[in-house]
Amino acid sequence: MISYNKLWKLLIDRGMNKSDLRKLVGMSSGSLAKLGKNEPVSMDIILRICQKLNCDIGDIMEVTESTEKTMQ
Repeated sequence: MISYNKLWKLLIDRGMNKSDLRKLVGMSSGSLAKLGKNEPVSMDIILRICQKLNCDIGDIMEVTESTEKTMQ
């Protein structure tokens, strides 16, 4: 399972909300909804978020244990 909790914490630290992120990155409301549900989004969206927030992929998302166990 993917978790975007780090992204939401980063937004709070920067005084931003989800709507600000959507506008900054230029993503659809559907992509934002997927992020909110911890569903996969395209790598293009992830890279644009990282570029606009000046951060690394590991700063906004992580793979949780349930996926790691499933893959083994």
